[in-house]
Amino acid sequence: MTGLKAKAFKYGDDINTDYIISGKYKFKSADMEAMAVHAMEDLDPDYHDKVKPNGGFLVAGKNFGMGSSREQAPLVLIHSNTKAVLAKSFARIFYRNAINTGLPVVECDTDLIDDGDELVVDLEAGVVRNVTQGSEIPFPPLPPVMAQLLADGGLVEHFKKHGGFNL
Repeated sequence: MTGLKAKAFKYGDDINTDYIISGKYKFKSADMEAMAVHAMEDLDPDYHDKVKPNGGFLVAGKNFGMGSSREQAPLVLIHSNTKAVLAKSFARIFYRNAINTGLPVVECDTDLIDDGDELVVDLEAGVVRNVTQGSEIPFPPLPPVMAQLLADGGLVEHFKKHGGFNL
């Protein structure tokens, strides 16, 4: 089995970027590690402590990441050791910011995932394997351009590696 492996931490619909990182922190620091301790704290004050040690998947419903277009939200999740975000749907600007910063995002049927399930997300094959439930959830694989950006660690890292937008 190849792919990202971690435990699911499940939340609901319409999680906006202020739930991911509260606006009261967005302008206090550019240190993402310092901000990461506040990831998801308005919905789950223990999110960082649960996810940081071994990593985790943030699992949500529809319209994940609505709100501001600032890239701090996906960066804070990356620095909290969130391996990927799985949701039924994403706000488009969050989705693109996530790819551009190197955070994998997967659109799939998250009703088939419970909080605490052990998952394996295979981005290349387009499948989430729910090890706990013994099931598989297909999802459309990312277009090659986005997959390459993720493999390189995001847009900035891609530019550093290739000297430009070479795909």
